[in-house]
Amino acid sequence: MKILGIIPARYGSTRLEGKPLLDIHGKSMIRRVYERAMNSIDDLYVATDDQRIIEEIDSFNGNSIMTSSHHNSGTNRCLEAYEKISKSTGKKYDVIINIQGDEPLLDPEQLNTLKSLFTDEYVMMGTLVSPVVNPLDLDNESEAFVVFDKNKNALYFSRSVIPFVKGSSKAQWFDKYTFYKHVGMYAYTPEALEIFASLPISKLESIEGLEQNRWLENGHSIKVGITDRPGICVDTPEDLERIRAIIKKQELN
Repeated sequence: MKILGIIPARYGSTRLEGKPLLDIHGKSMIRRVYERAMNSIDDLYVATDDQRIIEEIDSFNGNSIMTSSHHNSGTNRCLEAYEKISKSTGKKYDVIINIQGDEPLLDPEQLNTLKSLFTDEYVMMGTLVSPVVNPLDLDNESEAFVVFDKNKNALYFSRSVIPFVKGSSKAQWFDKYTFYKHVGMYAYTPEALEIFASLPISKLESIEGLEQNRWLENGHSIKVGITDRPGICVDTPEDLERIRAIIKKQELN
């Protein structure tokens, strides 16, 4: 199975300008993501809209591809990157993995779990979920929650905690059900990526702010892989300092 890994990376950010290039103990965030992903994926590219990020990737001999600045989602940027890479290299891929560029603690095992979903020839799109282990996460508005069927096909993604536990106070929910939160990493067959990127924004996607609901709302399936290594996204200055502290401790040990 031939895998292509793509890391979408925009320079602009409403909360952290130039996020991919932020320094984390001597390495940029995007470099840390790239180096971790390399442990699981041979063909790996950063897809960006900014020359400064291209130059950073060149500085450590990574692969990059320039893409449009007008994409409204990482999925659409991935499609453009995939098409350009396939055309320039002549390579064909079975699966494209969209890797988040703001998770410098990315665990290669997450990528291995995603890849394993596609041993089932009927899977067109996959993603990761992680069991909630901290009850406080149920009140974290930055999390997205998911429910799935017995075959591990996603039923719905929501910013609200799902499912609702009838007859119990919210303080008791954690003791009655294993909740799952979404880990923002996707994998697609080339066909699924092309279909997904061509679909208009759906109502459920729009109101939840979760693009994966577009795929579900149009009658398609998303296979979920379960990981106990959810990772940490860097969205705020506080997240960045938390990551710096973790990596400093790791590199001292």
